[in-house]
Amino acid sequence: MADGGWLTEFPEMERSDLRAIRKTLDTAYRDFSRSYGEQIENFFDPLLSLLIGFEQLLLATPWWLVIAVICSISYLASRSLRLSLGVAIAFFAIGYFGMWEDTMQTMSIILVCTLLAIILGIPLGILMSRSDRLQKLLIPLLDVMQTMPAFVYLIPVVMLLGIGRIPGVIAVVIYAIPPVIRLTNLGIRLVDKSVLEAATAFGAGYLKRLTSVQLPLALPTIMAGINQTIMMALSMVVVASMIGVKGLGQPVLKSITNQYFTLGLLNGLAIVVLAIVFDRISQSYARRSQQHLQGGNHD
Repeated sequence: MADGGWLTEFPEMERSDLRAIRKTLDTAYRDFSRSYGEQIENFFDPLLSLLIGFEQLLLATPWWLVIAVICSISYLASRSLRLSLGVAIAFFAIGYFGMWEDTMQTMSIILVCTLLAIILGIPLGILMSRSDRLQKLLIPLLDVMQTMPAFVYLIPVVMLLGIGRIPGVIAVVIYAIPPVIRLTNLGIRLVDKSVLEAATAFGAGYLKRLTSVQLPLALPTIMAGINQTIMMALSMVVVASMIGVKGLGQPVLKSITNQYFTLGLLNGLAIVVLAIVFDRISQSYARRSQQHLQGGNHD
């Protein structure tokens, strides 16, 4: 470096040192997975049973009944006959083109992952809204979770749990959970302080204020977070198919490896249809809840 090379060449760690660091970390993780992988896998057995049971329920239920239930849910959420009719046509088209079974498998994993994200994410968002210190701690972690390439999530879960549904569920949940945490925290923090003061003046404790004032007022924002979580979970379907998650992602992956254009296009469009249906239902419900709250405030 006496010739001034350090001015033109970036200083790098010695390759031997870098190899030693990588080897140490890889060995430590392998030892951890060998020691605790089976116990962790057993811990997730109830989740696997739930996922398989829900998938079998969707596949065993007559197609017309599944469509009727989904249309009923869309109508209850939106009070829109047009949306319900659009949902019915979309799912009928999916079945007509031979993608019904894959779509039901995808729906089962998306709904289970979304349920898990809600169960874990909303309490975390509530805790974040109560503590500025916890918010400062979690926001960088959520930033990393949202910007990390989706493929990277597959590496540790596959090394720990192997290939199958549960590693896919874990990877999808980790990838999709940040929006519901962020927007739950944001929604609760945006609740008008004067409303909370009025509730306190009427003798409401923290739990009562949370369940009767903060969560209802924050519901449209929380629903926006759930909507984003569903969209991110659907975007992870194709990636998760690489580790054995069944559904619409596997035909898309097959079409990539074998250059089947039509197969990939049809299954990709089916994923888009699911995304649009879930998006419209959740957004319609959020709008209705917002209108209900505004109407209540006006009264």
